[in-house]
Amino acid sequence: MSLQAERRRPKQKTWPNQDNGMEKLRVLKDVSDINILNTNTRRLFRKNKWNRSSSESVREFILLGFPCSREIQVVLFMFFSIVYLLTLMGNGAIIGAVCWDQHLHTPMYILLGNFAFLEIWYVNSTVPNTLIIFLSETKAISFTGCFLQLYFFFSIGSTECFFLSAVAFDRYFAICHPLHYATVMTGQRWFNLAISCWVCGFLWYMVPVILISKLPFCGPNTIDHFVCDSGPLLTLSCAPAPMSKLISYTLSSLIILLSFFFILISYALVLLAVLRLPSASSWNKAFSTCGSHLSVMLLFYGTITVMHVSPGSSHSTLMPKIMTLFYAMVTPLFNPLIYSLRNKEMKNALWKALGKFEISLKVFGSRPRRSVE
Repeated sequence: MSLQAERRRPKQKTWPNQDNGMEKLRVLKDVSDINILNTNTRRLFRKNKWNRSSSESVREFILLGFPCSREIQVVLFMFFSIVYLLTLMGNGAIIGAVCWDQHLHTPMYILLGNFAFLEIWYVNSTVPNTLIIFLSETKAISFTGCFLQLYFFFSIGSTECFFLSAVAFDRYFAICHPLHYATVMTGQRWFNLAISCWVCGFLWYMVPVILISKLPFCGPNTIDHFVCDSGPLLTLSCAPAPMSKLISYTLSSLIILLSFFFILISYALVLLAVLRLPSASSWNKAFSTCGSHLSVMLLFYGTITVMHVSPGSSHSTLMPKIMTLFYAMVTPLFNPLIYSLRNKEMKNALWKALGKFEISLKVFGSRPRRSVE
């Protein structure tokens, strides 16, 4: 009887496998529940995939530099090394001349000494890593190293804009207001002006660098350049960053255009004042002093304006490299030549410094050597 009762008892519906969620889905009667569950599952999968990509962010970048054969890479390495050494020697000679010659301890030449020191920083922020890229197989730069290079490269460029403006203001005040120049432009004021140029230059581009460094970089990590520039980094970001791009472009354009127009106005006023001078010798002296500054200004602003003020999609991948190479390496190389060849006082100071250096070598070489018994 118990057997018959057991047979008459209705069977309860059981799950084939309690731990298997897919078996539960097969016996669900409501199709809408299945669709809702699948939708939630896909959303969860996408979220986990994004989190996994964000956690596995880029830790280094690949700088392609100048893609070419190994032989050409070695030739470029040797050429860039020579330019680098000449730049260090030329700007170092200007710094030495300003420090050793008492006649150059004036506000204008102190500013030129700061400017030469700035150029040494400028080439050191890009050229050593570029030389490593020429000989490296991986051509990699760390995430931190890339953004440090970006910060120093743009900060030194901004500082150079401030120093060129300061030199233009110095020439304006010296030529247009010569009677008040010595009393108003004291050494302490020029020291404060030089410090202000350094501080403002290194604070100007700090916010864009911080904003770009906070962007997610999930890959790819290849930069078709030989330096870490803001444009390629914004392109490599996984998320769109219109605000970071706008701030970067606005600050770059402001520092270039404002300083450029300030320099133009200063030298326009200088030109008007020179034309009022009665003698031709005064004309020649004024133009010889300002001519070197104008040459450096046109050389520097001509290239950075093309790169950072009027960027466009029509630029090829080679054009940004050439422009960056021009104002990052060629301009610091030519600046000592321009200042020394067009300025008689600087030329005489360099010859004196060279003579002292030769005398020091002769004295050092003529010392009797101790015999070792």
